Amino acid sequence: MKKRFAILLGSLAIVLMGCTGMERPMTHNEPLENTYWKLTRVGDVTPVAVDNQREAHFVLHTEENRVAGSTGCNRLAGSYRLENDALSFGPLVTTRMACLEEGDTEPAFLGALEATATWQIDGQALTLRDESGAVVAQFEAVHLY
Repeated sequence: MKKRFAILLGSLAIVLMGCTGMERPMTHNEPLENTYWKLTRVGDVTPVAVDNQREAHFVLHTEENRVAGSTGCNRLAGSYRLENDALSFGPLVTTRMACLEEGDTEPAFLGALEATATWQIDGQALTLRDESGAVVAQFEAVHLY
């Protein structure tokens, strides 16, 4: 009887360990290109989505090394150059809509893109850094479908 109980207890432990392992989310690094990157922090600014305005984001489109997105108010477009962990943007153009609740996000975001020298992805988080290694902006991957 003790032997059967020990076997049953051991089997239960193995099943429970297997279940706890399944609860942990699998993490993988998102691709830099062709991913929707939502701005979560730029300098000292945490962007706030305003009603009836786009959220600040960008997508690096591999065809023709084209970047497109939004500053949170205006649309942005331009080119980018990617070589290993080196990344640079420019020239960038934006629309010129008047946004009353724009705040500091747009100029900080555009400044961060201009200052970008390197990038790093950890799971679904993208960090852009300047030439000195200082963080200029942080993003999270958003899956649209």
